[in-house]
Amino acid sequence: MRDRYPGREAPAATQRTCLIVDDSRVIRKVSSKIAISLGYVPIEAENGEEALARCKKSMPDLVLTDWNMPEMDGITFVTKLRSIPTPREPTVVFCTSNGEAQDIHDGIAAGADDYIVKPFDEAALKAKLEKLGRG
Repeated sequence: MRDRYPGREAPAATQRTCLIVDDSRVIRKVSSKIAISLGYVPIEAENGEEALARCKKSMPDLVLTDWNMPEMDGITFVTKLRSIPTPREPTVVFCTSNGEAQDIHDGIAAGADDYIVKPFDEAALKAKLEKLGRG
């Protein structure tokens, strides 16, 4: 077989990335396992500030974010994330215990694509992501 890229390595297949933003280490680990099962490379952040810095460095394909976090809450993070100029906007899903109708409305109004209430299991998150075309 002929080398299609003489003198250099073939480009790596593009890997989908999922940024998981939550101040709970346990939630980040569980969400990372789910992301891996869906074919994503997980990236973790403890709060909105850290997540925003990661997004400015390299925009992920998918963001799963909590609402209640120290430093910068999820609403502020999503609002600031959506203001970053990028050729491809990530899909953003709130994964939070704030489950009132007004919370869901506020999350979507801030720029989230969807919303899932904690506690959730792998099947529920997979179904939500598949609905969004991110499964």
